[in-house]
Amino acid sequence: MDLFYQKCKANKLKITPQRVAIYKVLTASVSHPSAEQIHREVKKQFPNISIDTVNRTLLTFAGAHMIDVVEGHGDPRRFDSNQTAHHHFYCVSCHKIFDFEADLLDRLALPPDMEKNFLITGKRVCLTGYCDQCRSKTADEKK
Repeated sequence: MDLFYQKCKANKLKITPQRVAIYKVLTASVSHPSAEQIHREVKKQFPNISIDTVNRTLLTFAGAHMIDVVEGHGDPRRFDSNQTAHHHFYCVSCHKIFDFEADLLDRLALPPDMEKNFLITGKRVCLTGYCDQCRSKTADEKK
């Protein structure tokens, strides 16, 4: 939480109990929750907090580079507090998002036009397919 307080101060963000609660719920999750999922949890502690407040807070955190907005694939926006270099696997069946690390993907060479026309600030690859559980279900259905 010390890093959270430092980043809030560096970005001139007021540290409120609601913001702390939102950040704690997000960092306690490895499932890349949506604002709605975070709202359900934070509402237990702050019954009057609105979904709009949670969503705006998450987007504020993302704008301050404290968290990331994750590839949504048409689903509601999802959020990730893991700021280390990593990539994602998105299951097209259950919609879960899994983190993975791959040095080779971190070193992925970009087309020269990309580096010429854009300022690249990070690389994150998102693979799609079926997770182990859904792959098993799909195989069982084909039998």
